[in-house]
Amino acid sequence: MLNLLTVSNITNRAFKIVALLLLGFPLVSNAQTADKAIFNHVALCSKNLKKSNDFYTSVLNLKIIPNPFKDTVHTWYNIAPNIAMHVIQGDCSPAQKLIGDHICFSVPSITNFITLLNQKKIPYSNWKGVTGQVEHRVDGVSQVYIQDPDGYWIEINDAK
Repeated sequence: MLNLLTVSNITNRAFKIVALLLLGFPLVSNAQTADKAIFNHVALCSKNLKKSNDFYTSVLNLKIIPNPFKDTVHTWYNIAPNIAMHVIQGDCSPAQKLIGDHICFSVPSITNFITLLNQKKIPYSNWKGVTGQVEHRVDGVSQVYIQDPDGYWIEINDAK
């Protein structure tokens, strides 16, 4: 039979565990997660930085953030909380880009985004490369693929 002191100790420990969970403290040591890599940024090469900047700001509506290098060959964009993309002007590889190697952005409406693409005369396709077609995935997400001025593939989807 449990005595009052034992019940008090169990209750106290249970309260501490619940408090730790509610406050978001891990129950494991930080040493176990210290080596985990955290995504920081993606970089793309551009033959014409001005043309790339126009594409990323007017088509994808990305916001330019301060350039830590303070030069004229890098443009940095905020693409997600604490995640950046930078485009570097340079002698880029002429190799054809593959659709399987792409970055992805979500938009509230594929239909509205396609209207913008049509206005700007930017071709889009589905995963199979059929121009003007929207891909409808089995999970209900609709997506299209476009290419930036340097040929990098970009998936645009309406995933929430």
